[in-house]
Amino acid sequence: MRLEHPLNPHRRGRRPTGERGQSLVEFSLILTPLFLILLGIIQFGFIFNTYITMTNAARDAARLGTIYEYDRTQTKPVNDMLRNESIKAQLMNSMNFLGKTTPQFTVGSTWSQSGTTFTNGDLVITYVIPTGINDSEPRVGQQITVRATYHQDLVVPLISVLLPKDAGGRLSLVGEVTMVLN
Repeated sequence: MRLEHPLNPHRRGRRPTGERGQSLVEFSLILTPLFLILLGIIQFGFIFNTYITMTNAARDAARLGTIYEYDRTQTKPVNDMLRNESIKAQLMNSMNFLGKTTPQFTVGSTWSQSGTTFTNGDLVITYVIPTGINDSEPRVGQQITVRATYHQDLVVPLISVLLPKDAGGRLSLVGEVTMVLN
């Protein structure tokens, strides 16, 4: 029988038998939380991108609404509808790669009106008459508020538990801008 010397070059670098799986277990214990943190960062990136995109889309749409060319041959309600349709089209164009269909974002061909607020699915346009401004046909000097709500899917289960959700289980992100009509 051959006795091995502690400084034997053939034994150098080997771990004792009980420690062979320890590094694998430690790696798996550390990898799981790191993976969840990485997924959380990715989900936050999606949410932040959607928020910025919807805010910019609402800003673009409101700006287009402020420079709308009033047609004096049409009535005020017809001009409001034409302005609203141009705002809707600009908003849809400015949403870039976001989903523009149900369930993320819903708009249709009909508008409902309540006073000076016009609603078309997830798009709400409100005209506000400030004090000292007359309710004129072209609405010059009035304020327009464009509010668009996007329903963001949440792909990370732990993140979705922590965030508020709508009835469809999605996070509602709102882009809202107010400007003065010229």
